[in-house]
Amino acid sequence: MSSPCSALLFDADDTLWECNVVFERAIDDFCGWQERPGLDAAAIRRLLGEVERANSARYGYGAAVFLRSLGDCLERIQGRAATPGEREHLRRLAEAVLDCRIESIPEVSETLEALGQRYPLVLVTKGDTDDQWHKLDASGLRPHFHAVHVVPEKEAGTYTRIVERHELDPATTWMVGNSPSSDILPALAAGLGAVYVPNDNTWVLEHAELDLAVDRLLTVERFGRLLDHF
Repeated sequence: MSSPCSALLFDADDTLWECNVVFERAIDDFCGWQERPGLDAAAIRRLLGEVERANSARYGYGAAVFLRSLGDCLERIQGRAATPGEREHLRRLAEAVLDCRIESIPEVSETLEALGQRYPLVLVTKGDTDDQWHKLDASGLRPHFHAVHVVPEKEAGTYTRIVERHELDPATTWMVGNSPSSDILPALAAGLGAVYVPNDNTWVLEHAELDLAVDRLLTVERFGRLLDHF
């Protein structure tokens, strides 16, 4: 069933392409390197989560902040400054993240192609500007978008400003994404509709409780099912 729509906004990481899996592999390697009797991988992950939460609030997002967080976590574990050799090992662990590597998600390109023939499509992604543009270029999806916005954070005001800039009607504009905390809740708070596309690899800091029965919230189990609604 089609939903009233005049424009679609899209998240990027883990909505249009897999990204967090690359981070997760680096974290697994980091935990395997540092775990020892009395300090298992789960404990290291919890500590790293605390460090990432603090660093993302202070420095933002992206590959460089992730590498900083690994280094800060290492120093908390070791109780001392990291050696040059350890820092080089961290860079090797995070190489795929630093290179902004991504993995394709099925149905994305052809679905965007079809939707772009019906509505203007706008990309709204947060993180380091250079990182996000690098990933967008590597994805080959840039031609599908009428506009691209790389923002430091996604809050209700972010969506309000973008809607106003493009002279969109919030009542018929929808935000599509995998992150409850960045894509869904603030878009709804700004008066937009929201489409939740769950991804098992969503970063833990993007998790939040959703009331799936709330008005103007749709859930699709895979990206291609957007065509059932728009």
